[in-house]
Amino acid sequence: MLTYYETSKYSGYHQLINDYKVNMSDFTLNINKEKKFQKVLGFGGAFTEAAALTFSKLSKVNQKRIIKAYFDQSEGLRYNLGRVAIHSCDFALENYTYVDKNDLDLSTFSIERDFKWVIPMIKEAEKVRGTDIALLASPWSPPAWMKSNNSMNHGGELLPAYHQVWANYFVKFLESYHQAGLNVFAVSVQNEPAAKQVWDSCLYTAEQERDFVKYYLGPTIANSAFKDTNIIIWDHNRDILVERTKVVYDDKDASQYVWGAGVHWYVSEAFENLTKVHKMYPEKHILFTEGCIEGGVRLNDFTSGERYARNMIGDFSHYCEGYIDWNLVLDETGGPNHVGNFCDAPIIGDTQNDQIIINSSYYAIGHFSKFVDPGAYRIESTSDHPFVKQVTFENPNGDIVVVLQNESEEDTTLTLKIRASSDTIKIKRRSIVTLILRGE
Repeated sequence: MLTYYETSKYSGYHQLINDYKVNMSDFTLNINKEKKFQKVLGFGGAFTEAAALTFSKLSKVNQKRIIKAYFDQSEGLRYNLGRVAIHSCDFALENYTYVDKNDLDLSTFSIERDFKWVIPMIKEAEKVRGTDIALLASPWSPPAWMKSNNSMNHGGELLPAYHQVWANYFVKFLESYHQAGLNVFAVSVQNEPAAKQVWDSCLYTAEQERDFVKYYLGPTIANSAFKDTNIIIWDHNRDILVERTKVVYDDKDASQYVWGAGVHWYVSEAFENLTKVHKMYPEKHILFTEGCIEGGVRLNDFTSGERYARNMIGDFSHYCEGYIDWNLVLDETGGPNHVGNFCDAPIIGDTQNDQIIINSSYYAIGHFSKFVDPGAYRIESTSDHPFVKQVTFENPNGDIVVVLQNESEEDTTLTLKIRASSDTIKIKRRSIVTLILRGE
């Protein structure tokens, strides 16, 4: 049995289509379920202070709608992953940390601020999901007093005198979130370590990141009660992923502590770099940790969803194991953001009129997350179609899930072949399609 879901620029979002079959096609998609690749961890989004504050400003009815839309296991996007900032990021109201200035023993450490908006939103999500959310925690900058430029913004570097204190800070964070009943499955060393930003940022060369993990963060976490917490390096764009990971992975003393690399989609769609890293270091993992539409809110823009689908197909086709979107929800301005770096989100919460707007990016993510289960494997699928992009998975229950994208202005057809069976389907212009072949 073949089930067909379609989101199209010209005929609507996420519809179940029943008239998909056509008689003939010049193009084929061959599916080989015997050849398996990476295992899927799941999907999620970021619980930033901006997202949580926007969420808190909406009515209880709309709050429930947002949480259900993302985390409900039957009607929502079935998110099981999340991301949180270790103190402030650009999508916070200001620069802030969890400790007082020059507190070397971290005796003043407190996540009290997170209990105002961020943690309550996570708890609501877990209530609807029915289980915990696996969180990735990332710092955008150490406290200003630990840095070479004495500022949380504008890059700067972590001063050597504070390497151990900063590593201890990670463990304090893990302890505090654990005490709050939350599950942090991984930390990244630094969000975007090659970017000097006007907001919270800190620069690490590949060698500096290697040595911080090797001598400080890795041993400190390994010798703590949170030794099973994964460490993710890079957490930045695909363009120089190979060069950055190689420096760390080629050092066995550093590499032993590293679970894998995080990638973002800005600057580059060089998906092939993920495969290069996988082939060089097949035991290491790759996780998409951030992407968004920049430049403010873009309501009713179908190209936003197309960018999501194109990147998700590209990354999963090259050994990515999961996808964590950026802000779960932003307000009508694309913020709040303490430096005016406004962006779009799959759900916009209009706090002035107490309304929520669902963007095309939400539906694009849904073509994957609603149908591809955690624990699924990507399987081999090859196509001779000149412009339809695709990726295929097998769920633990045996269902085959195929996601296809036609960014052209031309309707087309494609014949799916798996073993002795075949189905020929129509793929409309400017559409994203999910096909489900039920397991036997």
